Amino acid sequence: MTFTIRFWGTRGSIPTPGPDTVRYGGNTSCVELRTAEGWPIILDAGTGIRELGRRLLDEAAGTLIAGDIFLTHAHWDHIQGLPFFAPIFGRGHRFTIWGSAAMERRVDEVVRDQMSPVVFPVAFEQLAAAIDFRHLADGTRTPGHGYEVTAFAVQHPGGALGFRLHAPGTSDGDVVYIPDNELAVHPQYDHDPDWRARLIAFAAGASVLIHDAMYTTAEHGHHHGWGHSTYAEAVALALEAGVRTLILFHHEPRRSDDALDVCLAECRAQVRSLGGRLEVLAAAEGLTLDSSSHRSP
Repeated sequence: MTFTIRFWGTRGSIPTPGPDTVRYGGNTSCVELRTAEGWPIILDAGTGIRELGRRLLDEAAGTLIAGDIFLTHAHWDHIQGLPFFAPIFGRGHRFTIWGSAAMERRVDEVVRDQMSPVVFPVAFEQLAAAIDFRHLADGTRTPGHGYEVTAFAVQHPGGALGFRLHAPGTSDGDVVYIPDNELAVHPQYDHDPDWRARLIAFAAGASVLIHDAMYTTAEHGHHHGWGHSTYAEAVALALEAGVRTLILFHHEPRRSDDALDVCLAECRAQVRSLGGRLEVLAAAEGLTLDSSSHRSP
């Protein structure tokens, strides 16, 4: 087993609780990876991180908790759960929050501002846990704890990163996480004719690709330039990159469970029509996978 993956928040833009989103979930973006040694890696801090925090405290049973939190960008649906992540209120716990070096404001300033007294009752300075801030640009870093992370700049308003997680010494089990990314060309993004080829190389051969699949093709026509991809585009990217499993992510807030079932079926039909070998899943809260075997551990 390389990484264990668990989904805590799968929705884009805004939380969507209710009877129509029970199966796939209504919390915003948050994915947990665990290394073979059990080190927690948290990808984005949407509202799903609240329940993850409660689980970490239950598992710790009074012992100290440490981990890494990677923020792809600072849009609200990717950070809004952080003030409700219970372990940051516990003395002795320690977390490193990683963010893009290319953001207009530093990640520590953004996190502090969302807990300013104007919008939140508890100031960042009142948190009891030790929190370090680090910045990432394109390239590979080794935070320790049995894994490496590589960042890649994707196409999203204001800028965002995708991450590739790798366990050194292994040839299988890499996880690529790209929750917000517009695969279509748009003039607001810097035109780099090699960008798509570099993106394919970034994701090439990964065991699991978690990618933005917010819109249908018809919907995207009304949201061009909003920084998100279609289901068909995500499937095409996964096939080009030769990944083994594509997990559709960042579900549109209006998309019901039944509508997601239809989109998933269409993606699988697309793979069959192209003669590809690709497993396609839709991210659902509670879905747990072993990145090397793709089965629930």
